[in-house]
Amino acid sequence: MYPAKTINREHIETMVLRFYRKILKDDVVGPFFIAKLGDDMNNEYWKPHIVQLVNFWSSMILQDGSYEGNPLRPHFSLGELKHDTFKQWLKLFFETVDEVFVPKLGAEFKERGEIIAGNFMRNLGVPFN
Repeated sequence: MYPAKTINREHIETMVLRFYRKILKDDVVGPFFIAKLGDDMNNEYWKPHIVQLVNFWSSMILQDGSYEGNPLRPHFSLGELKHDTFKQWLKLFFETVDEVFVPKLGAEFKERGEIIAGNFMRNLGVPFN
């Protein structure tokens, strides 16, 4: 079934779930998420977060308007984020996008991911190394 040749909510959900499973196992990025949401993606904190993330990416890519909120705000309370944190986030994100989507479709996710990471670093005062 994968890599997908179309983008829809189901494929975005698959990408989000795969990505955050990797995040939880990662020594650089995982601790930030575990501290806020726990280490079980089936718990009461992760479930609504996954829905929110699927809505976010669906709004970004499909422009379906399903996301409401401020994606930056929660990141102010995560602790000391560094350039390496965002670099690792992007590495895992790109890896997952490549697993789920054909290259042409994955390129849009990667471009948006880089833009988002850059904006977050600027707004959070994380130095670009």
